Amino acid sequence: MSDDKDPAEPARRKMVRPPSGGTAAGRGMGTQIKTADKKSMSSIQWIKRQLADPWSEKARAEGWRSRAAFKFSEIDDRFHLLKKGSRVIDLGAAPGGWVQVCVNRGAAAVVGVDLLPIEPIPGSILVQADFTDPGVDQQLLDLLGGAPDLVLSDMAHNTVGHRQTDHLKIIALIEIASDFAIRTLKPGGHFVTKNFQGGDAGRVLAELRAAFEEVKYVKPAASRKGSSEVYLVALNKR
Repeated sequence: MSDDKDPAEPARRKMVRPPSGGTAAGRGMGTQIKTADKKSMSSIQWIKRQLADPWSEKARAEGWRSRAAFKFSEIDDRFHLLKKGSRVIDLGAAPGGWVQVCVNRGAAAVVGVDLLPIEPIPGSILVQADFTDPGVDQQLLDLLGGAPDLVLSDMAHNTVGHRQTDHLKIIALIEIASDFAIRTLKPGGHFVTKNFQGGDAGRVLAELRAAFEEVKYVKPAASRKGSSEVYLVALNKR
């Protein structure tokens, strides 16, 4: 990954609209494939991959909302981000796997937000909203009851197939989440965000390295082998 090339600023930083069809609870958790004329072949193939994926199967068996729970569990096992009584904000929380992990590991307050609806998770507050809309960031802080100890972002966008456009959207979401974390985290707080190998996040890395004591890249075992997905973990806000 390159750290020395700043991406062009997107004209408008907006999260993409929710994918058509399905619900948050159904992402990666289905047990049958329902055929429909309107469902694209790529969507059907995605569902087949989910059903055949051992991590998704394990998540269903253990009661996790998605395979993503194992990604965050591994990150937390390695860096000990969650403490008993932690306050957490999860951006792009649907279907709720990361929220479940936070609650199960003793977080005192967890607020999640996503464009998609999320089935209730005891011990958390879940908001259906566009995080980039004015006032939503403050709403999350108000619901949390104070500054967070941990900010998580698994936000993603629907790709359009144009490499440069998709790249700018990826970087925009990372920048939005990073800015929120730097502005709101308590001193000593931590931040985790999705990134992709080959993504030019040089500007974000520079800002994170200035604001946190350490910044590391992690690719959890539960990430698909063929995926370019990685996570940036920023530790101990200055």
